[in-house]
Amino acid sequence: MKLPEWTMHEEEQIVQVKISMSYPLRWVNSYLWRGETGVVIVDPGPRSEQTEEEWRIVWDALSIAPNEITDIVLTHHHPDHYGLAGWMQEQTGAKVWMSQRAHQEAEFMWGKTADINQVLPDFFRSHGMTEKWAEQLFSHMESFQPQVTPFPRVQYIEEGAFEVGGRKFQAIETAGHAPGHLSFYDPERELILCGDAVLPQISPNVSLLPGSDPEPLLHFLEGLERMEGLEVRKAFPGHRHPMVSYQSRLGTLKAHHGERLQQMEKMLTGQPLTAFEVCVALFGEKFGIHQMRFAMAETLAHLYELVRQDRAKVCQKTDEDSKRIVIAFRI
Repeated sequence: MKLPEWTMHEEEQIVQVKISMSYPLRWVNSYLWRGETGVVIVDPGPRSEQTEEEWRIVWDALSIAPNEITDIVLTHHHPDHYGLAGWMQEQTGAKVWMSQRAHQEAEFMWGKTADINQVLPDFFRSHGMTEKWAEQLFSHMESFQPQVTPFPRVQYIEEGAFEVGGRKFQAIETAGHAPGHLSFYDPERELILCGDAVLPQISPNVSLLPGSDPEPLLHFLEGLERMEGLEVRKAFPGHRHPMVSYQSRLGTLKAHHGERLQQMEKMLTGQPLTAFEVCVALFGEKFGIHQMRFAMAETLAHLYELVRQDRAKVCQKTDEDSKRIVIAFRI
């Protein structure tokens, strides 16, 4: 097994730990620091035998006893951030913190009454997804369950002042990438732990899922605007590397989504198209089901934002292959 990598950011007194995850991202950033009363870990990563061992190696290398870990803070509910929280809580007795909205979304995705794994394939079929892809979705969605088991016992973070590990943050809730997503801004050090709200080089996925946030792109863009006024010297994101270009990155992300909306709007000037037809035209089909799910859900987020802005309309058309009536979009 390749040993996990970690970096001490001396000025901020934060350790960045790269925890393994699946391709194409390959690793998720966890962060930790030692406060007066114990160690805080932010976003421990997805659960697997490999990631459990990675944390044992990191704890040993940094001379951290598991019972010294007092707090586990989660930016959002996605498996690559939330997944190990329950296991780590069992190992350490630490408190697990996240927003109430994010916890609701975790229950929506993996709780005892969750039905998203059954609902999502039919939702995508109704928007034109072919059976080649739709039939893969159930097993794909089921594959996340081991990454998030056991569920942690959670305490809620309210928006606003949040103190943990001897540090005072402003907890800022934004949506779009994930309902209830929290970023943690330290005005004294001018740093932000921004999870997946702002990422360098890659655009955070913005997905429309049935039963979840019906306007994710709107809320994502509103979140970027909320974060523009912060004085940030250095941002610590959930993926890739810490960045000093935080403000310019906010502008780049807003421009990217504006361009994508214009691109889709132009595509709809001819005959009505399903979301799947738009998705394939934009992204192709030369990838696996994980990336196709993201591409389809992001396409839907943009198309329904065009509808919300009265730049497109929902209609119906007959799918040529299945002969089913499916949802389509037109100008």
